[in-house]
Amino acid sequence: MQRDQLVFDIIQKELQRQRHGIELIASENFTSLQVMQAMGNVMTNKYAEGYPGRRYYGGCEFVDETEQLAIDRIKQVFHCEYANVQPHSGAQANAAVLLAVLKPGDKILGLDLSMGGHLTHGSPVNFSGKLYQPFFYGVHKDTGLVNYEQLEEVARKEKPKLIICGASAYSRDWDYTRIRKVADEVGAFVMADIAHPAGLIAKGLLASPFEHCHFVTSTTHKTLRGPRGGIILMGKDFENPFGVKDPKGNTRMMSHLMDMAVFPGIQGGPLEHVIASKAIAFGEILSDEFTSYARQVQSNAQAMAKALVAKEYNIISGGTDNHLMLIDLRNKNITGKKAQETLDKAHITLNKNAVPYDDKSPFVTSGIRIGVPAITTRGMKESHMQTVVDLIDKVLMNIDDAQMVSTVSKEVHEFMLQFPLYPELS
Repeated sequence: MQRDQLVFDIIQKELQRQRHGIELIASENFTSLQVMQAMGNVMTNKYAEGYPGRRYYGGCEFVDETEQLAIDRIKQVFHCEYANVQPHSGAQANAAVLLAVLKPGDKILGLDLSMGGHLTHGSPVNFSGKLYQPFFYGVHKDTGLVNYEQLEEVARKEKPKLIICGASAYSRDWDYTRIRKVADEVGAFVMADIAHPAGLIAKGLLASPFEHCHFVTSTTHKTLRGPRGGIILMGKDFENPFGVKDPKGNTRMMSHLMDMAVFPGIQGGPLEHVIASKAIAFGEILSDEFTSYARQVQSNAQAMAKALVAKEYNIISGGTDNHLMLIDLRNKNITGKKAQETLDKAHITLNKNAVPYDDKSPFVTSGIRIGVPAITTRGMKESHMQTVVDLIDKVLMNIDDAQMVSTVSKEVHEFMLQFPLYPELS
């Protein structure tokens, strides 16, 4: 078969883009070479509906091994009793949890998307807001911190079946103890979506949700530095409260309902080549090297926040506990859309993002979101954060000066030569 050079040439262009640019999208990272290589393996040819030892197809003995290895390793990472590694994404993981514990029309309570939440936490344009009845809490206007008083007030009034904590654009840690207390009071489950800070939680750098939250979901590609995908975890398995019995009349455990929600609930055959890649990534997380990496991510984020504040950029909540920060650009008289598009021309990649109490549309926004996992993987330390901030500031303060943007682009390329990416690849 003839090599499709057109596609491979485009892939090569993407490699060069990643090598030359400063990647600050908070939800992106660079996997290790072995994690990436494992995704291009013969397990992509294998259908394996079901679970290890319980498949609907023959010939699954080896995909059973890699999937069980992935399960065992991620349970070891988070010291938890249950893991499902089949979700294709974080959104799929969240969908499965909601399917397992809710009926259509049930009430859910999550962080408002405009306040830093996620689409799958009840947004009206998402399945979570279409199938279920969503209610929301936000953040304090003056501090940018989660408004737990509002969460408690809405929970007591509406009595949701599920309270969701976690965010896509929130830079502080969470009070899981407080959330579980009000959940117990109103008879709700708690789901923690730790897609963003999972790598820091895994190494004890942020509060763990497992003692207080019934269900924990995550992506595998952000601070966990694995392939794109999702996982569902439980600190402890427990008897389901819905009266579901097995054929012998015994009560089914929650783990069974969760497995059924993933397959056959929302997915068919799992992506076993990706699961093999997940297994490698989870093994890397157990290493001392990853512990150092997670600490460096946190240190880099705090160093970057300090450098931005020194240049009078308004960081929501004033700083960061994790790997990201949300910046309100209204005091700079720049929209998020304009900032993203202009920085992209300088090969500095980030995303426009609504800020709490934004007065602009989601397609324009007043802010940008910055994360440091990818540049930390490239080898940057605290001292490099000042350089990155200087380059960002040079573009934003000269946002209509095409010559300046071109100059910064050259500076970015020169700067990134210090941090080679996949040198093994031609």
